Amino acid sequence: MSSNLTKKDIVSKIYDKTNFSQKEIRETVQLTLEAIQEALIEGKNVELRNFGVFEVQVRQARVGRNPNQPEKDVIIPKRAVIKFKSGKELRTGLNAMKLD
Repeated sequence: MSSNLTKKDIVSKIYDKTNFSQKEIRETVQLTLEAIQEALIEGKNVELRNFGVFEVQVRQARVGRNPNQPEKDVIIPKRAVIKFKSGKELRTGLNAMKLD
């Protein structure tokens, strides 16, 4: 597998396909990410058609174990997490991916 995709990589890919400046693209990408972040923090799901859905889920508090001290119980507090469900087109592409 290749290295991770970064925000800089996204800006470069868009720049190569458009007539916008890198500064405009960088600002647009950042504003997009901020809008997604704000919605998730407000407890809203973010649906991006043909890509997927980011869902906010609340994990209830539970008792866990520290592997280094199994005799002691550890309380894991209630918290919000993000779950991602891929959209149809993304899922189709992933299913076609070669897993060598």
